[in-house]
Amino acid sequence: MPTVVRVVRSASASRAIGATLPRADLASGSIRQAPDGWHAVLRIQGAQHQLWLKEAPQLGVSYATELPLDADFEIRAHASHRLWRAINGRPSGPPFHQLSAQRRERLALALRALDGHIDGASYRVIAEVLFGRKRIPERAWKTHELRSRTIRLVQAGLALMRGGYRALLRPPSRKE
Repeated sequence: MPTVVRVVRSASASRAIGATLPRADLASGSIRQAPDGWHAVLRIQGAQHQLWLKEAPQLGVSYATELPLDADFEIRAHASHRLWRAINGRPSGPPFHQLSAQRRERLALALRALDGHIDGASYRVIAEVLFGRKRIPERAWKTHELRSRTIRLVQAGLALMRGGYRALLRPPSRKE
């Protein structure tokens, strides 16, 4: 995950080059050892920061972040900058890719519509559950806006199920 900050012990003894984690009390987050290293989730000023270290983290040690020059560089740099701001007592700012309330609501509706579709419910029944029976007309269902919307929600849910959910993990490319 590109939002996980790779942290290494700073090679320089100078505090001006590396940063210590004084405000990010390592006891305030959860730290786990895994076969590939140490994983830490720090909560600083209400923001959550995920770290990965090769060695066990220590307080008072100067650290630096690794930023590979790969396709996810911009996301990694943003996550590192948020961590640096939080460590230095500044507001960390918003996450790089945050879903809007409207997008989250549409995804929830798409997943609920997908559940109904998989269970064999008709589009009309799915629409009644999602939008309420009062909004569904007795006649003219074939041309009603909610029918089209329900069909699009089921299609979106199927796309998510077929692997489209991965697109939620990273922002759309600016090249597209």
